[in-house]
Amino acid sequence: MAPQCILTVKAAEALREVQADLGSFGLGLKVFDCYRPQSAVQQFVRWARDLDDTKTKNRFYPDVEKSSLFKEGYIAARSSHSRGSTVDLTIVELGGNESGGELDMGSNFDLFSPKSWPMNREIASSRRAHRMLLRDLMVKHGFAPYEQEWWHFTLRHEPYPTTYFNFPVQ
Repeated sequence: MAPQCILTVKAAEALREVQADLGSFGLGLKVFDCYRPQSAVQQFVRWARDLDDTKTKNRFYPDVEKSSLFKEGYIAARSSHSRGSTVDLTIVELGGNESGGELDMGSNFDLFSPKSWPMNREIASSRRAHRMLLRDLMVKHGFAPYEQEWWHFTLRHEPYPTTYFNFPVQ
């Protein structure tokens, strides 16, 4: 896979508006994941169903049993990322000596845990405020949040709501 962010035009335009709002505060966006081919999703599903492979448990799902990842909504057989209007992202500081430093959101990206839920009350208020800033701006510009991941947003009224693309990124 290539390090590229592929999005529908509508999603990219909405994301540009979020970036513009953040820019006035010396902040910007860091994108972790955009379009993901359905074949990549299928590889992830195979990994999740292999209950003997627990090498990444401590990093990615320390609070959840691997056998529960589907049931608890952390993994699905089809991903909205394959439709091209879903993005995983965070906020970073721009300029100065700490250019590009991520704001502390209280958990790592891609942590399958209640700690990643945007409204988790166990997270310090300053970190919840960072999550809410991201959420409020994304919602303002047409994205819908996912209630189990502070970083995951899908464009409302996305252009391809029932299509799961499978073209490779090269």
